[in-house]
Amino acid sequence: MIARASIVSGQGPKWRSATAIDLDAIEKIANVVHPVLTESREVLAGKLRLFPEGCFVLAEDGAVQGYAFVHPWLVNDIPKLNEFLLSVPLKPDCLLIHDVAVLQRARGKGASKALLELVAKLAKEREIPTLVLVSVYNSHLHWARLGFEVVDNELIAGKLNSYGETARYMVHRLRADNA
Repeated sequence: MIARASIVSGQGPKWRSATAIDLDAIEKIANVVHPVLTESREVLAGKLRLFPEGCFVLAEDGAVQGYAFVHPWLVNDIPKLNEFLLSVPLKPDCLLIHDVAVLQRARGKGASKALLELVAKLAKEREIPTLVLVSVYNSHLHWARLGFEVVDNELIAGKLNSYGETARYMVHRLRADNA
């Protein structure tokens, strides 16, 4: 794992590794942030068991304000929303930022940028050159400011359906130094 401690300097919320103890808070946040795109508690717990080094919570003053689930995957592929992942690819070519949810009161404090730094470090440790995500709720402009580009192709188009009408597949190719 990258680090079992917070990585953001300064004031405000900090990302840390998620544990099973955090699942209650994660589920509550998912229901607030993703009311129509929620995943079951069991699916979230499965992601935590399958790839714990890619599961994070955003905490401030002991309270969880957000979460992120990241796992190795393949470019131009995405798992369906709210389905169990039984395994991750043996030879992944990307890290999929599967879900990021941050409560309104914790937004605007650099959480996305800090998460991206954390995930880029994880990718570098695993020699994975690419990050991918599916933006929802028209968040593609936010992710574009952080270096992601919308990719439209037939390979991914049909797979976006379970993510809602505003879903866009986005790719961020990391530089060799992951900066």
